[in-house]
Amino acid sequence: MTAAHRSHPPNRRALLGAALLTLGAGLALPTAASAAASAATDAAASAGYPARPIKLVVPYTPGGATDVIGRVVGQRLSLSLGQPVVVENRAGAAGNLGAAAVAKEKPDGYTLLLGALTSHSINSVLMASTAGFTMDKSFAPIGVVGRVPLVVTVGPSVTSANLAEFIALAKAKPGGLNYGSSGNGSPQHLAAELFKRQAGVPLTHVPYKGSTPALNDLMGSQVDVVFDTLPATQGFIKGGRLRALAVTTAQRVPSIADIPTTAEAGLSGFEVTSMFGLLAPAGTPAPIVARLSGALKEVMGQQEVKDALVAQGAMPTFTTPAEARAQIAEEVARWSAVIRQAGIQPD
Repeated sequence: MTAAHRSHPPNRRALLGAALLTLGAGLALPTAASAAASAATDAAASAGYPARPIKLVVPYTPGGATDVIGRVVGQRLSLSLGQPVVVENRAGAAGNLGAAAVAKEKPDGYTLLLGALTSHSINSVLMASTAGFTMDKSFAPIGVVGRVPLVVTVGPSVTSANLAEFIALAKAKPGGLNYGSSGNGSPQHLAAELFKRQAGVPLTHVPYKGSTPALNDLMGSQVDVVFDTLPATQGFIKGGRLRALAVTTAQRVPSIADIPTTAEAGLSGFEVTSMFGLLAPAGTPAPIVARLSGALKEVMGQQEVKDALVAQGAMPTFTTPAEARAQIAEEVARWSAVIRQAGIQPD
């Protein structure tokens, strides 16, 4: 018998390889079956969605901009979805209480969050150990509905005629100008810190518990400048009690169209808004997210809704879930850098 015809018993390595291939093929079947079962479950759950009322959590007290935006959007979503959308205010812990509660809810599309996404993005970083949520893992974004501009506003103690003169004044008085904010870690606080770095000016932070006391002290010359939202400031600006140097948006804001943007005033690249949007708990089935996104697109295309948001000082918009996720990620990255560079610590 020649070597070519001589038979050899299979070695152990060949037998082991064959066994592993067989085992791997066997294991792949349950995985594929599980995926198919999961998809079927999602499809079944969303086929008749929504079949009952939806709870829309607003993580702040009634009457504020977030609450008003939530009620406008919620009421119109009710009409689009054919089920009541019931607003529930769950205020506390700078918005963290309501946001964390929604993050822990069953991801079935029946509990949603109308959130102040910029604030939540900041809190998820600044208060990482206590916030109770992360923006990338705790939520399934549905869409951004609006952005609220900030206004660089000065009181009677500052005679600068424009933003360039204010920057020159601040540079001439190292540490001598103070800025008020609605609280440590607020979007207003971080916007001012970003301004300090981009404009290269020294300013001293004076935190308050809310916009109202900060603006009152600005009018009383206790602080020199405040970076606050348009809804909080426009009444004082139009009444002549405060002077706006610039809006922090790419384009001018129609309700105060005579106020230049920061870029027009000489500080390019400084664009800051407070973002609002609709979120569901992470794990919400894709068909339900798509259903909600479609309804939101319909709602945000209605002129009455746009007018209602503009009346609150917001710039209405609409994004897809993917666009909302990307914009939230940008907010988290941007404010994480400011918090780190400024050494900001939670109270």
